Amino acid sequence: MLSYQHIYHAGNFADVHKHALLAWMLAYLLRKDKPITYIETHAGRGLYDLRSPEAQKTGEAARGIERAMGFFGPDHPYAKLLARFRADFGPQAYPGSPMIAAHLLRAEDRLHLAELHPTEHDALSYAMSAFPAKCYRRDGFELAHSLCPPEPRRGLMLIDPSFEVKKDYHDIPRHIQKIAKAWNVGVLCLWYPILKDRRHEGMLAQLGEHYADALRHEVQFPTAKDGHGMVGSGLFVVNPPYGLRDAAERLGQQFEASISR
Repeated sequence: MLSYQHIYHAGNFADVHKHALLAWMLAYLLRKDKPITYIETHAGRGLYDLRSPEAQKTGEAARGIERAMGFFGPDHPYAKLLARFRADFGPQAYPGSPMIAAHLLRAEDRLHLAELHPTEHDALSYAMSAFPAKCYRRDGFELAHSLCPPEPRRGLMLIDPSFEVKKDYHDIPRHIQKIAKAWNVGVLCLWYPILKDRRHEGMLAQLGEHYADALRHEVQFPTAKDGHGMVGSGLFVVNPPYGLRDAAERLGQQFEASISR
């Protein structure tokens, strides 16, 4: 299904949750003087203009990243990256997860990005042209299976589908089990939306049976508009880096404090 375009939702509270913890995990992995591999299965276009008609139509960034800028201390990896990014590209530029990874990774690291939507893939390839990234117009799970185990073996995979297809909830546990078996040292990070009907619960129950030590972290927030179904954001992380639980808990407290104001 190729209808989803993230520009309508870029910078919303789900992005803040996902991107803040992604930046923290990558910064942690990069503390060691050893190369890593970053793989993303549903990359989007990588770079977003929050002044665009699509972003303005939903207004989600105004309720998300603009409201959340005060969440983070100046030393948080996400805050540092956003400050540098806005200085370079302007206050209305927003980095997607591929751009976050590209700005944090080093020359010796490897970056693999899959995006099947033709327009989004073209935009991704253009946005990433200044970085040594490999952009594939290919199904993200097919790419993930073909690359694992990657070289270098240390690294992280972000699995971030739109979940427009309900079948994803059924298929994802199978994909993660296969990937984790092939890449047993990889940090596998699944993002999922929390909808009013709680349809993610079955998927998480299956994953929990296999990965008792995984991190499951969720935040709640009001719907962006009346009639919207997403009321929260979740991450399920296999092989979570040391300290991620504490970082996630602090972020969750910031969400709670912001929503209660």
